[in-house]
Amino acid sequence: MPHSLPSSPKSTPKNGGNGITKFTNCRILKGASLVEEDLWVNSITGKVIRSQSAFYDDFVLPDEVINLGGRILAPGLIECQLNGAFGFNFSTLLEPAAYAKKIREINKQLVKTGVTSYIPTITSQLDQIYKRALPHLGPSGYLQVAEDGAESLGAHVEGPFLSPTKNGVHNVDVLRQAHSFEDLEDCYGAANINPESNHYHPIPIKMITAAPEIGQMTKLIPEITSRGIIYSIGHSEATYEEASRAVGAGATMITHLFNAMRPLHHRNPGIFGVLGIAESLPRPYFGIIADGEHLHPTTIKIAFNAHPDGFILVTDAMHLVGLPDGAYQWTNGDCTNHIIKRGSKLILEGSDRIAGSSITLIECVNNFLNWSGTSIPQALRAVTSTPAAMLGLQGIKGCLDDGADADLIVLSERHNPPSSHMLERELVIDEVWKFGTRVFTR
Repeated sequence: MPHSLPSSPKSTPKNGGNGITKFTNCRILKGASLVEEDLWVNSITGKVIRSQSAFYDDFVLPDEVINLGGRILAPGLIECQLNGAFGFNFSTLLEPAAYAKKIREINKQLVKTGVTSYIPTITSQLDQIYKRALPHLGPSGYLQVAEDGAESLGAHVEGPFLSPTKNGVHNVDVLRQAHSFEDLEDCYGAANINPESNHYHPIPIKMITAAPEIGQMTKLIPEITSRGIIYSIGHSEATYEEASRAVGAGATMITHLFNAMRPLHHRNPGIFGVLGIAESLPRPYFGIIADGEHLHPTTIKIAFNAHPDGFILVTDAMHLVGLPDGAYQWTNGDCTNHIIKRGSKLILEGSDRIAGSSITLIECVNNFLNWSGTSIPQALRAVTSTPAAMLGLQGIKGCLDDGADADLIVLSERHNPPSSHMLERELVIDEVWKFGTRVFTR
């Protein structure tokens, strides 16, 4: 786990203070409600602290008191599927020093969008790219400090064990089958998937997306999950029965539900059907891309109503986030193809295939908020506490409980007139704090 190692100071307080900040006159996201109460954070430990204990038992006064004027205070956003951003694709073969520099640059830019933790994603690639890139994408853990920006929670390898008929824009020529765990080690690198190979650091891989019906993948799920790796069903022709067997074997996530999978049919609901399976099996979490291109708003509402506690908003964003519209090279195994960017819409050149997105996570939240008519707490849960639960980080990320990491965002609410051609309800990120230190102000 990212925080299994001893913690280190996250920030040095100014002027020899105690590093404690008190937020007051704010509405704090707690569960399904916005609660009017104060919040105390400590930039030295990087944690949320219990205000009653600090003030009444230890007689501590904060270095700074911030009046938020009734604004919302929420945990930092967690992004569970990010392929790249600000001009850099994680599935790129670079020399180690150059790759590490690009990651540092992304982390500092990404945190400005409200994302304080994320899962960097590598798409279907040849072996050498996994083996070269994965060591740079593992959990940041105790080495991370506030000024570094967004924090990796471990890598997501989306492929190459996918169905060739549901490859999306993944290069079909690099797809393969796994018949033994050694096939996974050969593809990703044994040190990137086996905890015994990393005695002092967590393994880089946190999640694997694979089609359970390809090769012997379903039989390999228990070996994958026994290593603390999440198995996610995706890019798959799996029937309802095949998907149910995968869930029974330990699959706990579905990658971008509805996209790149067998469609819902009234005689066989396919992968979507496992959201309604019997209570004898746990219903998996699932990612939803709310960019207005991948899914119809009503489809998103149906998925949310089917299993609200498993609903996770993701961007599936490409390296074109933050770049102007135009044609860009697509380096997913074929340098002759380009991605055409028009706003947040990305299309593979010469086709009508969607090539990821270039939307930000807070934009997905705002879209969902308006399309579903749900509450602000419900919308924010889909990018905070629910992804934290999926990743096994309850009480550490995605919440503002005592002892949690002090990753948080300050939000304003806007209500735009219908005639403005903007979303009627909009959450705007005013500030971002990482480990109890302010790292961005709008």
